[in-house]
Amino acid sequence: MSTFYPSITSERRHEDFALQVARGQVPGHRSVTVFGYNGDVDQTEVTIWPYTGLTQHPATAIQMKVSSSNAADTSAGTGARTVLIEGLDADYNEISEVVTLSGQTAVTTTNSYLRINYAAVATAGSGQSAAGDIYIGTGTVTAGVPATVYDLIKFNYNDTVTGHYTVPAGYTAYLMQGMFSAGQASGSTSVQGRLMTVGIDGIRRTAAITTINNGTADYAFEFPIAIPEKTDIEATAIGSANNNSCASMFVILLIAGPNASAPGTPWN
Repeated sequence: MSTFYPSITSERRHEDFALQVARGQVPGHRSVTVFGYNGDVDQTEVTIWPYTGLTQHPATAIQMKVSSSNAADTSAGTGARTVLIEGLDADYNEISEVVTLSGQTAVTTTNSYLRINYAAVATAGSGQSAAGDIYIGTGTVTAGVPATVYDLIKFNYNDTVTGHYTVPAGYTAYLMQGMFSAGQASGSTSVQGRLMTVGIDGIRRTAAITTINNGTADYAFEFPIAIPEKTDIEATAIGSANNNSCASMFVILLIAGPNASAPGTPWN
């Protein structure tokens, strides 16, 4: 039988609330930290992820194709062998599965996804890492790359670094903290970072915005921003010049409840 260690000190003082949430000791509460990275941001707004353009979403929940740009990412290969995928179904409920890779040949997921929230290498061969970029998408797959990319695991990262998350059904997300950083070789031009939300009405709204020049902006929201269920949260960037490297991070607290919407917000 496992031993339960309550979040209380020998002086009968409780631990910090955030630590209790991280330890799974507050029912109906859990934290999500989303990192993003894009090494080539130019003068068109893009998602902070290791691909091009803004993230796309299917109109309806569909089965996805999973493939790698490297043949070594296969069931008995030296690279990644299986991949964990976590996402949302047609009703925005959380679903997940583990997919066995077949190199550059696409493998179709069992589940149908409306959103992909996270993916990671679950098992690997002797290389202990993915050998190529692992894509999740649809359409014709050429050399392991699908025509439409919904998410990807960049080579050697072994999990997604996509600055995007969709709030599952039955939860309200509270935006607690955010970070945006950017740099360029010249150090003479600025980059605008935005944290966007898209509700069920399809309107893109700005939850936070900053402009920096070779630096970092950190935000801690004293009064957390409530974001309703089924809302997309996305970190984006646009440079005043080309060839910028950008990173993002945002932390949300998910709270389950019978009415997972934020009163007084325009999303509903």
